[in-house]
Amino acid sequence: MYRRNFFEYIASDFYNAMSIISLITDFGTEDEYAGIMKGVIYTVNPSARIVDITHNLEPQGIIQAAYVIASSYHYFPPGTVHIIVVDPGVGSNRAIIALEKNDHVFLAPDNGVLTLILKDDHIGAVIRVENSDFFLNPVSRTFHGRDIFAPVGAHISKGLNIKKLGPPLSRDKIKQIDIPVPKILSKYAVMGNIISIDRFGNLITNISLHDIENILKTSSANKIEIIAGKTRISGLSMNYASVRPQQQLAVIGSRGYLEIAVNRGNAKYILGAQKGESVKVRTVKPE
Repeated sequence: MYRRNFFEYIASDFYNAMSIISLITDFGTEDEYAGIMKGVIYTVNPSARIVDITHNLEPQGIIQAAYVIASSYHYFPPGTVHIIVVDPGVGSNRAIIALEKNDHVFLAPDNGVLTLILKDDHIGAVIRVENSDFFLNPVSRTFHGRDIFAPVGAHISKGLNIKKLGPPLSRDKIKQIDIPVPKILSKYAVMGNIISIDRFGNLITNISLHDIENILKTSSANKIEIIAGKTRISGLSMNYASVRPQQQLAVIGSRGYLEIAVNRGNAKYILGAQKGESVKVRTVKPE
C-alpha cells in the first residue's frame, strides 16, 4: 500500500508541475479578455495553475513582450507552458508557434515575440500550430487568445505532445525582429535605449551589467557616469534607498539591466523621459 501511494504521489506531483501556465498579454485588466482566457484554460484543464506574469504590456508591444518572457521564464519549473499573446496580426495569415526550450513550452504568434528565446542553441521541437481539433469552434478572427492559445496551452499542460499540433517548422523560418542592442561607442562608452518604463516610473534600459563591466575592464578609470538626456548620474547605487528621497539614481535592476530611477519618485515624469530614448554609460576618472 505504501509503495503504491508513493508512486501515485510522484505521478501526481509531476502532473501538477506540467499544469503550470504563465500568461503574458497586452490585454490589460479592465476588459474581460484575460479572464475569459483563464476560463477556457480551466474548462480544458481544471487542474491548471495559472500565473499572470503581466497583462499590462503596452498595446502591440512586441519588443517589450520579448524582453519580459526572456527574463522571466527561468524562474518557473520545467514543464511550464508559457502563453504570450501580443498579437497585432490576429486573424491574418501569421503563424502560431509552439516551441520547446529547456523543458519549457512557449506558445506565441510568429511575429518576433520569441526573438530573444531563439538566441541560444537549447531549442527543441518547433511546431506550426494548425490542428483545429484543439481549438474552440468557431474561431473568432479577433480573439485567438480565447479560441486558440488558451485551449491549446491547456491541452499541452495536460501532457499533449506539441508535435500533434501541426507540422514542424524550421527554426530559421520563425520571424525575428530587430531588437535594440547597446552600441559600443568606444572602449570607454556604451550607448543603449530605454526599453520599457514600469509602473513606478523606473526607466529600464537594454544595457546589461556585463556591458558596463566590459567598458570598465578596458579603461583605467574605475567609475562610470550615466547620461540620459540632460540628466547625469555618477556611479551605480546598490538599491533605491541608497540616495535621498526624490534623488535620481542608477541601479542594476532585477532583470540584470541598468535602470534609472528616483527614490520615492517617478523618473519618467521627473526626467521627462520616454521609451526609446538613448542612455549613455561612460567611464570617468575619479577626481
